Amino acid sequence: MANPTGFMEIDRKLSTDRDPAERLIDWLEVKTPMSEEAVKDQASRCMDCGIPFCHSGDSDYAPRVAGCPINNLIPEWNDLVYRGRWKDAIDRLHKTNNFPEFTGRVCPAPCEDSCVLGINAPPVTIKSQEVNIIERAFKEGWVKPNIPAKRSGKTVAIVGSGPAGLAAAAQLNSAGHKVTVFERADRVGGLLMYGIPNMKLQKEIVERRIEIMREEGIVFKTSVEVGKDISINRLNEDFDALLLATGATVPRDLPVEGRQLNGVHFAMEFLGKNTKSLLDSNLEDGRYISAKDKHVVVIGGGDTGTDCVGTSLRHGCKNVMQLEIMPQPPQERAQDNPWPEFKRTLKRDYGQDEAIAIQGEDPRRYLVMTQKMVGDEQGNVTEVHTTKVNWTKNANGQMVPEPVKGSEEVIKADLVLLAMGFMGPEAGIIDELGVEKDARSNAKATYGEYATNVKGVFAAGDARRGQSLIVWAINEGRGAAQAVDTFLMGKSYLPK
Repeated sequence: MANPTGFMEIDRKLSTDRDPAERLIDWLEVKTPMSEEAVKDQASRCMDCGIPFCHSGDSDYAPRVAGCPINNLIPEWNDLVYRGRWKDAIDRLHKTNNFPEFTGRVCPAPCEDSCVLGINAPPVTIKSQEVNIIERAFKEGWVKPNIPAKRSGKTVAIVGSGPAGLAAAAQLNSAGHKVTVFERADRVGGLLMYGIPNMKLQKEIVERRIEIMREEGIVFKTSVEVGKDISINRLNEDFDALLLATGATVPRDLPVEGRQLNGVHFAMEFLGKNTKSLLDSNLEDGRYISAKDKHVVVIGGGDTGTDCVGTSLRHGCKNVMQLEIMPQPPQERAQDNPWPEFKRTLKRDYGQDEAIAIQGEDPRRYLVMTQKMVGDEQGNVTEVHTTKVNWTKNANGQMVPEPVKGSEEVIKADLVLLAMGFMGPEAGIIDELGVEKDARSNAKATYGEYATNVKGVFAAGDARRGQSLIVWAINEGRGAAQAVDTFLMGKSYLPK
């Protein structure tokens, strides 16, 4: 498989990042392209490991157990790249992944954490290889609309145009069904468009794929909020099948004193408005929440928090701090986190790198809990009051944060961004349809079947499983497409 001794001869190497001084003055991608020779070298590190654990993620154990949820044939397309068979490589990649240009940029790459080479050496650069393959394919003109030769006469409505909805739309359209995707925003893509900043996923990349899907016959209706602009029950009546792929868009709030102050916002409001203004006017319309000349406090240590850090720095904030209530992860795998589990180690993303370059230190502070926020006479936030915490077991055996006496701190803040994750999908259309919900308020549907209690109504992605990864959204979108196709036709030849 590829070069039998490549993993012993070639070191792991990723594409270089542009210098922070250069990239902080624009909104272009952080990464730079790799040379063809360098890409082949990295492909050669993929070894004939016998059992490629990178191939598959297990829904029953996700996200604890790593592996690719969409079953990418990773060793196969690495071998093809190494041999210079790029067109075969993109064909093999597209068999399992509708959108490698998205996953190769924003997926956290659980496949790499389960790479066999990663047991005792740096793993294969799987994620970056996806980008290299798909971008070569677009450059060569190999990515073309796949227009079905025959239509089934069946119609499907999909609510939501995030990765789950888009994957389902692509699969169902390929089976010959007439697919209409409803999106309440003015652009297609869901969180791909307005939840992930441009420097991580340029919107031309999203629009490039959407245009291909349009040419394939998929209809996108934007600025249409189902349940408001059009009745969800009407969609259920007018279409032969209905798929709910609305995502988990209810943000987790912070119920502390001062939450109502001006200048306290959810991260998605901050990021979404910024991207829309950037696309509409290059930020000249002023219709966004600006961090310019402000002391910014980001509450939440995940990817969304990092995106808030990077966006604030590009606005020209005075400084930015990122607070995390959990402990700092270890540098190496802990004993209770063995391979091939998803690696819970300290990672430094682009936002932290940029903050270090500008501010001289990592913006993240761990084991910090926000107690309250204080404002001025005009109701504008000015301070965040915090305390250090220790995690201890309560009487019920649950781990809870316990404030450390004497560790209180007052942090100056003109802008506070809440990036603590999401609670679940919005209830409106789910309740209106009479769809049952699980204990976490998600649409209730069995994984692998995706059918709700309402006949002809299916659910997939974060709307069904809760907040998760883009690869799980694509996995569920593809699986739901097969379930819908079976419902419509009695059987399905679509792959999951």
